[in-house]
Amino acid sequence: MKRLITGVLASIAWLLLLFLGPFPLFWLAIIALAGVAQAEYLTIVLPDLDRPTKTPLILFGLLPLIGAYSGDAAILLCGLVLALIALLLYTLSRYAAFVHPYEIISRGGFGYLYLSLCSAHLILLMDLPQGRAWLLLLTAITAASDTAAFYTGSKFGKHKLCPAISPKKTWEGFSGGLVGSLGAALLVRHFFLPEQGLPWIFLTVLLLGCLGAAGDLSESVIKRAFGVKDSGSILPGHGGLLDRIDSLLLTAPVLYYLLYFGTGLCLL
Repeated sequence: MKRLITGVLASIAWLLLLFLGPFPLFWLAIIALAGVAQAEYLTIVLPDLDRPTKTPLILFGLLPLIGAYSGDAAILLCGLVLALIALLLYTLSRYAAFVHPYEIISRGGFGYLYLSLCSAHLILLMDLPQGRAWLLLLTAITAASDTAAFYTGSKFGKHKLCPAISPKKTWEGFSGGLVGSLGAALLVRHFFLPEQGLPWIFLTVLLLGCLGAAGDLSESVIKRAFGVKDSGSILPGHGGLLDRIDSLLLTAPVLYYLLYFGTGLCLL
């Protein structure tokens, strides 16, 4: 019940932000969420660092998202470069205080690529024409895939998808997730994106569904490496924020570049 209530409240808040929130508010909300996810990630991969030491690392990681406000991917990348430079300079300035300085650089730097760069594409998507509808499509695909995969796998799952990483995930659950995400995507297309071609929708669902599962497994790899079950406890019944957005981290950039480079294909 706790999981259900949290999921419903989070979904309502996201939809209100998506359709009623002005762009600056959406931008600030994504920055705040990315900051929380960055804090959870650093707690997992650098557990020995105290909060005063982690805080600058979190703030540096927000630079790509700040750059994304422009709607220009080049400025987003500029923010990423500045974040990496700031991380290096910070590590150099405190080199003697760190037991393993390279872990700060490597694990912190990967966090900027994995969390900051990828989540910043949510802001770029919002800035596109029909950006709110595209974000709704992305949310529908990932959320429906997660939900359908969970219930299908629980009831029919027999063949393990990737037992070394996540023993509970099955091919039956994965297949059910694709079917669920296709149904959700068709609903969004019908009401919000009727001009989009069915072949493009089918291919997008297949691609994003597979990447969403990969994103989920990728976070599991990180948690397994450090013996952590959940990334945090901010969402009752769900764990941490990172546990909920892991599927979006890979799907958001891919959807953005599909639209950026292949707008004409959307009508096929």
